[in-house]
Amino acid sequence: MILMQKYAEVEPSFFDGRDFGGSIDTVKAVLADVRSRGDSALAEYAARFDVAAPATLAIPVAELKAAADSLRQNNPDLYAAIQYSHDLALRFAQKQRESFDDFETELAPGVFTGQKNIPVDRAGVYVPAGRFPLVSTVVMTVTPSVAAGVKEIVLCTPPRVHPDDKAAAAQAGQGVPGKPFVGGKPYADEGILAAAYICGATKVFACGGAQAIGAMAFGTQSVPRVDVIVGPGNKFVAEAKKLVYGTVGIDMIAGPTEVFIIADKTANPAWVAADLLAQAEHDVVAQPVLATDSADLAQAVAQEIEKQLAVLPTKATAAESIKNCGRIILCDSLEQAADVANRKAPEHLELAMADGAERDKIAALVHNYGSLFIGHGSAEVFGDYAAGLNHTLPTSGSARFTGGLSVRMFLKTVTTLRTVEGSSGAVDSARMSGILGDAEGLAGHARAARIRIE
Repeated sequence: MILMQKYAEVEPSFFDGRDFGGSIDTVKAVLADVRSRGDSALAEYAARFDVAAPATLAIPVAELKAAADSLRQNNPDLYAAIQYSHDLALRFAQKQRESFDDFETELAPGVFTGQKNIPVDRAGVYVPAGRFPLVSTVVMTVTPSVAAGVKEIVLCTPPRVHPDDKAAAAQAGQGVPGKPFVGGKPYADEGILAAAYICGATKVFACGGAQAIGAMAFGTQSVPRVDVIVGPGNKFVAEAKKLVYGTVGIDMIAGPTEVFIIADKTANPAWVAADLLAQAEHDVVAQPVLATDSADLAQAVAQEIEKQLAVLPTKATAAESIKNCGRIILCDSLEQAADVANRKAPEHLELAMADGAERDKIAALVHNYGSLFIGHGSAEVFGDYAAGLNHTLPTSGSARFTGGLSVRMFLKTVTTLRTVEGSSGAVDSARMSGILGDAEGLAGHARAARIRIE
């Protein structure tokens, strides 16, 4: 049963960031090895940790197209869903790109300052493929980089046994965890490959884990060095991203997923319970939270959770999450619930409230979240899959200072200066720069400014 508590009973640690690291030494060694030995190290780690260790890493574009064609023929509904998700995500990302203006403005007579938004040359995308191959992550990471205008998009994802090698792998009892099939053709999850083709990834490599992050950060004989790395992963991937930051840019360090729902008496208990369980099934440490001013709703949601858990295929994981990390907080008012949400700064924030002035007021009060879902019909899972929003979002309280993955991650906002020689503005800038240079004891700075007007 989910924990139910009053607002006054919420412990201060609830608002602390959640750290599930502790793998830094292991990851440091992996990164150093990849940087030193390149492809040889990648092959050895694949043979230790993956179900396949292919002879080469690059998956040909023809394989991506074949995967997409196969998906379209054998699972047309999934193919159509990926296409739909990609279309909305691309349109949203393109609108974001339009909002980042290039400009030049005259701040003083003859002094023109400007801004340009330039895409990085090469983006790296990591797509996990553990218990649940994250096809949607391909959409959410590749699509905004395309909209930004990135020329080359490198995607890394854990290797799988190639269809041509499955018979040989089965005969040898290989191609399963602990017994990798070594030396076959490079391949990965078919859905991920199909999505990579649909969304426009330019190079795809059968390479996973912290070693893939190292490969993209440093470059190897096969994997090109990238400028930014985006995408989720386990604690080893997250630690690797943290360690390579500075060598490359990264989107964020993502922890276990979380949802925070503010609901009033108009909310549908079955819908609220379903949204909480949708997050809970991700991970035993996922955190589903409901804050409400209605004791009746709280009880009804708690009962619905148990009812839906009984028939949920992912019950084992979801039940642990509900038990260990879930909670329902009874608040004195919805304003108090909004305050709790702002202090928690959740990845996903839902307002399960009817349209009207009260919902508008709460929507205006909340300001710390990765994405906000407004109204009963705006399910958080729409944002995960097919509503245009990006589902790569800040967790563990980091929504206090950053938003989610967007086109901006793939753009460099740079500045320009153009002056008209002899103009009053240029003369004033030179004079004031000289004064400031003298004040800081930097005579060369002062001289470089004054030499232009002497």
